[in-house]
Amino acid sequence: MTEREQPHNPLHGVTLERVLTELVDHFGWEAMGQRIAIRCFTADPSIGSSLKFLRKTPWAREKVEGMYLYMLREKARQARRGSPPTASGER
Repeated sequence: MTEREQPHNPLHGVTLERVLTELVDHFGWEAMGQRIAIRCFTADPSIGSSLKFLRKTPWAREKVEGMYLYMLREKARQARRGSPPTASGER
């Protein structure tokens, strides 16, 4: 699909690796494991092991993408309010 076919999809053109990296930077592994209870986030977490699992497990990938979209919405809200983003997503 081209950019014209998905102009408002925030996931379009974003790699799963980038999604994971941004989530880890924002929330950290521990918080991610609390929000989505999968071992690749809780037991010796790494980008590599998480990518391998998420590529094979559609339900988990959907949850991670949902968390990423939530993070983007929170960052946008905080930017409109002029407050710095928090790692926990608290207001």
